[in-house]
Amino acid sequence: MNKHAGLLYPATNSRAKITLWALGLLLTTLLLGCEKDTALTAPGPEEMYSLKSKNIQEPGTPELFASGLQGTAGSTVGPGGALYVTENNVSDGGDPYSRISRIDPKTGNVTTYASGLPPTIIGIGGAWDIAFLGGTAYVLVTIVDDPLFPTGLVNGIYRVDGPESFTVIADIGQFNLDNQPTGFDIILQTGVLYSIQAYRGGFLVTDGHLNRMLHVTLDGEISILKSFDNIVPTGLDVSGNTIYMAHAGMAPHLPEDGRILAFGPDGASVSTVATGAPLLVDVEMGLGRTLFGLAQGIWEGDPETDDGTPATADSGSLMRANADGTFSTVVTPINLPTSLEIIDNTAYIVNLAGEVWKVENISGPPFGS
Repeated sequence: MNKHAGLLYPATNSRAKITLWALGLLLTTLLLGCEKDTALTAPGPEEMYSLKSKNIQEPGTPELFASGLQGTAGSTVGPGGALYVTENNVSDGGDPYSRISRIDPKTGNVTTYASGLPPTIIGIGGAWDIAFLGGTAYVLVTIVDDPLFPTGLVNGIYRVDGPESFTVIADIGQFNLDNQPTGFDIILQTGVLYSIQAYRGGFLVTDGHLNRMLHVTLDGEISILKSFDNIVPTGLDVSGNTIYMAHAGMAPHLPEDGRILAFGPDGASVSTVATGAPLLVDVEMGLGRTLFGLAQGIWEGDPETDDGTPATADSGSLMRANADGTFSTVVTPINLPTSLEIIDNTAYIVNLAGEVWKVENISGPPFGS
């Protein structure tokens, strides 16, 4: 058994078990999608008192901003300040596919930006994350091919050339097959690509299964920027030359294993920014250079048999990184979140139930209102 695959990834040598796990995740997602009105609540009185005592203003009431999406995973803020979200299990009655949806941050109106990308194959994966560089969208596609289930599709970075036109600029799956890490069990040899971030004219990509961060150029040159032990790298953000990376830690994803790390541009000079977020899946910088982490929540599975499954429903949190290296909770609970974006002083949280939730006023004085 692979005890180190981490967040949301199938971790077994049996294709049948992968399929059962995938069906279970899809069923869970459908059921959770019916509980939209209870997916987020504000912090309780005792916790809010603690926030106010630190001169941090109370965040706004969480609002359901968009729903009815299919297979939601990653997100970014793109041209015009709009929110762009990946959907990897779209079905209009025919074969499933992945698409990118654009969400107006003022109205919540959802429109299709691009469609026809490879869909999820085993219940997880497909178009997983998105980044813009020079006004052009690049989509991270993962778990659509592996020696366990060969399809001929490409795990990697796809450039969006038009509403239904794409070009593969980097075959990360093949790079991973040719450059396997050592020191931990590997089930999916092509890796599990989680996050893409534009950086210095190229891209950073995290791999939560092969435990590393890659650098990819627009010409498709791939290199390993940083290799890790079994920490399960997840979300990314950058500020200037500094790279911020979230990691969830291997199962059972204990809170002390959920951290935000900071790196120099060459992957050196690593420091821990904050520790204590259970199953941390993303990191974003808000106003006043305040870092926020998105924790998927409490994981209650058996590491021997359930490694790779998501956290318990409605146990996630939006968290603020403190100067003393701890986290403070801003909003909880959140239902199975996967991605976080911040526009001005408002957080937009994507979850596995096909929803986007909005939380205003996440940064207090002097940066928030």
